[in-house]
Amino acid sequence: MAAQTVDEYIAAFPDDVASRLEQVRSAIRAEVPDPEEKMRYGIAAVMLGGRYALHFAGWKQHIGVYPVPPLPEPLESEVAPYRSGKDSVTFRHADPLPIDLVSRMARAIVAQRGGTGT
Repeated sequence: MAAQTVDEYIAAFPDDVASRLEQVRSAIRAEVPDPEEKMRYGIAAVMLGGRYALHFAGWKQHIGVYPVPPLPEPLESEVAPYRSGKDSVTFRHADPLPIDLVSRMARAIVAQRGGTGT
């Protein structure tokens, strides 16, 4: 059965991956005004102003964050090595989790969307 809540979604992963997902979740939530969480497309999402969402997902080899639009420099240059597609950013489980970068990405995305996602 598919997870109905973000807590259920994260709890379904092995402890080490769940811990990393919790760190990503916390970093995103800290940058979003009045964060609302929900499951969308079978993965976790933090809603921005009830309209847009920043999704994060656990996979076998990595954690993905989507959609991540082009960001202002110099942030984009820091994010570039983690890009795996036009709007996808992935953090391999084998590497340290750059949680400060996740926070700054989320902050920049909120700013691009006018602070409310509208």
